[in-house]
Amino acid sequence: MKKIHIVALVCIGVVIAVLISMMGDLSTYETLASAKQKEGKTVTVIAKLDKSPQTPIEYNAAKNANYTSFHVIDSLGNKAKVVYYFEKPFDMEKSERIVLKGKMKGDVFEITRKDGILIKCPSKYKDDPKAAQNNLSQN
Repeated sequence: MKKIHIVALVCIGVVIAVLISMMGDLSTYETLASAKQKEGKTVTVIAKLDKSPQTPIEYNAAKNANYTSFHVIDSLGNKAKVVYYFEKPFDMEKSERIVLKGKMKGDVFEITRKDGILIKCPSKYKDDPKAAQNNLSQN
């Protein structure tokens, strides 16, 4: 075998090893029910904040700045308490959807700082029909 063939085979082997190692980082979106079945494994869940008065957001920076808890509802209507071990995300109450990456422990979805949370807020550039109508009536 020529040296160029050996180098090419080594390069192909390195590329395959890198691709296989990256496949472990790929994740799919789960529901809260399927996350319960995979208890202890890191999963990604898309849900919306439960804004009912019975389930307020608990965050007290004076007591513990790295503890936030709230309740979410997934697309199938399943509810769960979420404990986020970091400060409360800004404008969380205005969110349309929340992407949670963490682990289910019993009935509680736990998110550590290394996992994360992504808040999807409504666009401030969305047209508001009432505001547009008021603007037209004023002119």
